[in-house]
Amino acid sequence: MAEIILHHYDTSPFSEKPRVMFGIKGLAWRSVIQPVIMPKPDLIPLTGGYRRIPVMQIGADVYCDSQVILAEIERRAPEPRVARGADWAANIWADRLFFQATVAVVFGAIGDHVPKEFIEDREKLSGRPFDMAAMKAAAGPMKAQWRAQAAWIEDGLGSNDFLGGSTPSLADIAAYMNVWWLSGAARSEAAALLAGLPRVTAWRARMTAIGHGARSEMSGAEALDAARTSDPAAAPPHDDADSLGLIPGEAVSVSSDDYGRDPIEGRLVAVTPDQVIIARTSTDLGRVHVHFPRFGYIVARA
Repeated sequence: MAEIILHHYDTSPFSEKPRVMFGIKGLAWRSVIQPVIMPKPDLIPLTGGYRRIPVMQIGADVYCDSQVILAEIERRAPEPRVARGADWAANIWADRLFFQATVAVVFGAIGDHVPKEFIEDREKLSGRPFDMAAMKAAAGPMKAQWRAQAAWIEDGLGSNDFLGGSTPSLADIAAYMNVWWLSGAARSEAAALLAGLPRVTAWRARMTAIGHGARSEMSGAEALDAARTSDPAAAPPHDDADSLGLIPGEAVSVSSDDYGRDPIEGRLVAVTPDQVIIARTSTDLGRVHVHFPRFGYIVARA
């Protein structure tokens, strides 16, 4: 398999998901550290404008959003199996409902120390005010919401080491993201909210011990060169029963349905029930295939 390149930064909560998956599967990967805020000159040429982190790159194939990243890792390295049963639904719960509570608790705790540049960047990303006062006001009620969801993990573990049973699953990875981020960003809040949840505390230690596989560093310039000197992989079969009636070769745009909604334009390569692939061509990089999840993204004819 061609080198796996992860564009991320170390404190990114969503990047922790593929990093842990690399650890479970014992994979080697290249780490390209991207800026926390714009500009991102070594990322945008690959994605066509998508700026959220993480992004995974394998040659001239670029995967945007942790959902499609995890699915591609599972496809390329199927053993040990990670996605089982209703794990993808658990992943969306952790990405949205649990994460919303984590955001409020984290920024309620650290809001006074957040740089102005970060606030301005996130306002541009979300398209709405990054209201620190509102987050602080919400932090109290959201702590109760966070603890309730952590209690689900406590109950779900039962007598097992992991939510997936004796081995970690995608549900473990997804839930752990929120516990990991809160534990690192707001340690005292995490300790208080996990008090009386001994199974979650022990599970957190087991998840941390998994590690991140074999990481080695790479520059952004090297990653761009890897795309420039590669051809995209063969696309999966197109879903002819697609509900929108999309046809390969059409000009389309893809945008997130929650935040960071800037449309990414290209020619449709294929849609499947769980992803959409568009082709973008530039004089610098040549042809690149950009992959997005189907859930959480809107595809429209350009």
